Amino acid sequence: MGALEEGHFDAESPAIAFGGGGGAPAANTIEDAVRVLLKGLGEDSDREGLRKTPMRVAKAFREGTIVLVRCTLPSVCQIDLVSELCRKNKIGSSIHGYSRRRWKIEIGSGKEDGAAGKEVGAGQGYKQKVKDIVQDALFHEAGLDNGVGQAGGSGGLVVVRDIDLFSYCESCLLPFSIQCHVGYVPSGRRVLGLSKLSRVADVYAKRLQEPKRLAHEICAALQNSIAPAGVYVALQCWHIQFPEALKLNPNPRHPSRSIMQGWVRTSVSSSTGVFTEKSGSLCEEFRALLKFRGVSLDSIDSGGSSIHSWCPSKSLDPRSDSLASHSILVDAVTSILRSLDEDPSRKELVGTPYRYVRWLMNFRRSNFDLTKNGTTHSLENVDRYIRGGNEINSELNLPFCAQCEHHLLPFHGVVHIGFFYGTERKVIDRPGLQSIVHFYSCKLQVQERLTKQIAEAVHFVLGNGVMVVAEANHICMISRGVEKVRSNTATMAVIGQFATDATAKSSFLETISKSTATGG
Repeated sequence: MGALEEGHFDAESPAIAFGGGGGAPAANTIEDAVRVLLKGLGEDSDREGLRKTPMRVAKAFREGTIVLVRCTLPSVCQIDLVSELCRKNKIGSSIHGYSRRRWKIEIGSGKEDGAAGKEVGAGQGYKQKVKDIVQDALFHEAGLDNGVGQAGGSGGLVVVRDIDLFSYCESCLLPFSIQCHVGYVPSGRRVLGLSKLSRVADVYAKRLQEPKRLAHEICAALQNSIAPAGVYVALQCWHIQFPEALKLNPNPRHPSRSIMQGWVRTSVSSSTGVFTEKSGSLCEEFRALLKFRGVSLDSIDSGGSSIHSWCPSKSLDPRSDSLASHSILVDAVTSILRSLDEDPSRKELVGTPYRYVRWLMNFRRSNFDLTKNGTTHSLENVDRYIRGGNEINSELNLPFCAQCEHHLLPFHGVVHIGFFYGTERKVIDRPGLQSIVHFYSCKLQVQERLTKQIAEAVHFVLGNGVMVVAEANHICMISRGVEKVRSNTATMAVIGQFATDATAKSSFLETISKSTATGG
């Protein structure tokens, strides 16, 4: 789909045994599966830049299913617990009454400072409960005689806003962004430590999810664990579009003005107790407190059914297209699901491996290269000649979506191109430049290389001077590791006249700045 020709993958390759068997760590299985996927994309997993990709992808999936547990047992008991879990499970076996997960047990006296951390598998019979998270964070506060509303007098509404989370979409395995808002009315003269509200939300986000179920699970967990007068959970969720949709966006805006531009968006909620009356005063107060932060819940979905149109891949029928010839890739993704202790036959996951493979096929390696004479890749609208001059030409906000080769997660944004026409050079308009951007972005990439390749391609076609600025949001920086939700990366490449003409360079940067200021 993203490449210029259908890549070839030998569907008759020998069957591949994922993982080491005999209780080998789930990470090994995921790494083996990622190597198969890279081969299916026409890539060499041993080339520089991809050698550690299987390890990074496995780590990202495991981080997406880690649950934090703070252990305050005496030190000897803690050591025995961790040792037993590691010995029995080798990072993973079934948990009694729950699907197997990975847990991060923070070992220490219970104090925040100096607590060490260790990831272990969850042992047989060891089951994490939200009550374990909140039990040491319930504080008595003097309040009203009726025991309701102690946090701030009558009503006593407590709202924690703008909790940034990421979860994995169960329909396509791509991360989706969440802004979570949690409100509750205390009862029994007890209030909860505020950090625990975000921690409970994170517990349920770190698994394969869909928005409505996630809201219900967070809400029910808080209601059952701290027994307040009521809980209200509101989620605003964004799911990245497929590259075709981003490419066809007719009026892209600067990414700093619209970080989730082009993404599918939905808002959902769940409530208990005193919040179940949607027209009641407490619900109105909750919404009013969110409006202080510019959050509107006017179109929120508070129904009980799943949002079937939420994931853009659900509108596709992956089994009806050429993916039937990629059964080994589908099997590899299925093995990843099993390694995460998910059941691929669960109705919500039926079709997920196909959809994930379809997403990856957008970034299949092409054997073609882009040239100016059209023999291998024809550029649209390169059909007129002009004489060169000193006028700076520019095309701004050309959208793109690429796949980070280090983590197999998307990064997306816009490209700005400034150029001088050379003597007797062809004219290229916006569709022609967009085709260059699309050609180099629809493959496994890094932003630095992408920027350089676009600049070289435009210079090859037009000559004289080219300057390219790319701005992108990287899902690998947002959904894993450092989790820098509002981070944005800018890269620049200059060739020819722009490299020696500081005035021209400043002028083009100012053009981009003005476009940003106007939201263009």
